[in-house]
Amino acid sequence: MTTSLIKNLGLAVFALTIGGCQQTQTSEPLCEENLNFATKQINLLLEDAEQANKIPRTLTAEGEMHWTLEGFDWTEGFFPGTCWYLYEYTNNKKWEQAADKFQSLFEDHRLLPYYHDLGFVFNCSYGNGYRLTSNEHYKQVLIEAGNTLITRFNPNVGCIRSWDVDKGWQSKRGWQFPVIIDNMMNLEMLFELTQITGDKKYEEVAIAHANTTMQHHFREDMSSYHVIDYDSISGEVRNKHTAQGYAHESEWARGQAWGVYGYTICYRYTKDERYLKQAEKIADYIMNHQDMPADRIPYWDYDAPKIPNEPRDASAAAITASALIELNEYSQNDYLSEAKAIISSLSSDNYQAKLGTNHNFILKHSVGSIPHNNEIDVPLNYADYYYVEALLRLKDVNKNETGQLAQVN
Repeated sequence: MTTSLIKNLGLAVFALTIGGCQQTQTSEPLCEENLNFATKQINLLLEDAEQANKIPRTLTAEGEMHWTLEGFDWTEGFFPGTCWYLYEYTNNKKWEQAADKFQSLFEDHRLLPYYHDLGFVFNCSYGNGYRLTSNEHYKQVLIEAGNTLITRFNPNVGCIRSWDVDKGWQSKRGWQFPVIIDNMMNLEMLFELTQITGDKKYEEVAIAHANTTMQHHFREDMSSYHVIDYDSISGEVRNKHTAQGYAHESEWARGQAWGVYGYTICYRYTKDERYLKQAEKIADYIMNHQDMPADRIPYWDYDAPKIPNEPRDASAAAITASALIELNEYSQNDYLSEAKAIISSLSSDNYQAKLGTNHNFILKHSVGSIPHNNEIDVPLNYADYYYVEALLRLKDVNKNETGQLAQVN
């Protein structure tokens, strides 16, 4: 066992000791406490959203509410997705109605071929809705969103194109076919659509994208590039860049989180051992990084120049925690202790807001994009989404373990 692993396991144990969701009689009440808080806090946010009839995204630099963009916003699915999770937790129809209302605001976006984030948008909202209700309309929306998404797949490259490069800041980078690590999160909808419809075309695109990304996006130490730019004809790599990290060769924290989450998803659906090993290697990189703070909430970039005086990214931590809980189900390694340590920190006063503060978002201290001077040290709707998801996943783990102990006794 390496020195860094011993250190990080010790830090995880310490975090658990001070109040993480432990595998003890106190773990279930503690998860319940945080889920109950999330329900109360998001209920206040829901009141704001209903009054404005808009979807909350984050706060402006001046501390005012920033709603999702009306044309298209890659984060628009997270708030209704959180409502679906709270419906799953409470069985209160209020949350079902709220989720349905706010996801309907962007339903037409399922037909927009200009954006790769359709998996993010529709799987988190309509996908959770279909899982919980079997609503046939939700199923049809997912199918149409998936059909739109796969039009961005290029068989020469073996990937779904992330950004169009004919306008905006993307057009100034000299890219031809950019693919970002975030795109791994759009694959879950495609895998699920093959399960739902029996049509292999969705899964085939997802597998090709995952394999190409695995080949080109990761360095030898399993840190990830943010953007790989491909030649759309030959499929060759043209550039290895970043758009949201500190530098092209730096290690953007949320990118690492997308990676471990994405390959865990790939293993869930395919049971391909290559994906499990990939997820494990990325997870080990995150857990053992020399610049991971003691509270397990990473700096926005592991190579940011002013560490330890750099912003943390609670969103990266929440995504990682949720991924590690699922990964722990498949792996012989222990990833649950790390997930619990992260959740413990996110649930502390350092990162969890007080009821009625933080404009009614749950978590504080996330980062959108420092290079774009956008959403720095603010709440983000996707940080809340993955935090609630992680709590629900941990609650299920506790429930299953309690049942197993009861059978043994």
